[in-house]
Amino acid sequence: MAVRHRLIKASPAAVWEVLADGSRYADWVVGTASSQPKRGRWPQEEASIEYEIRLGPFRLGNETIVRRCRAGSVLELEAKAGFLGTARIAIELREWGRYCLVIVDEHPLQGAGGMLHNAGFEALIQLRHRAMLARLAAACEDGERDRAAARRVPGRAGADHA
Repeated sequence: MAVRHRLIKASPAAVWEVLADGSRYADWVVGTASSQPKRGRWPQEEASIEYEIRLGPFRLGNETIVRRCRAGSVLELEAKAGFLGTARIAIELREWGRYCLVIVDEHPLQGAGGMLHNAGFEALIQLRHRAMLARLAAACEDGERDRAAARRVPGRAGADHA
């Protein structure tokens, strides 16, 4: 199983805000282009989003389904990857002082991905997770900085003033 963690310098609430916005899925998931709701209301259980994966000239339409959600702390997803099958991706948020420790655990469930799963495949998932957690951190920490700046400027609610 590919398990990776990262300390994100934002509150767990700020991290959850990004994870709970299905339209931002492509902001933090490596390899995806735009995402849009397909069924239900993200991140409620059984809700899904669809998105496109671009590999050079190839474009694959995929879907991710919420299998378990504990608002603010746990999001478990089943990602469908076409002929590769499906994977379980569990994301756990833990309060770590004033920051958030994010733990990602991914493994194949069905299809060719399970048959191809070996130490080399595991290493690729680890690299993907490193990039994914860096993107998630950037999305969350940028938002946290914006909120902090808005709190420091009286009368400013995030809008730019000339």
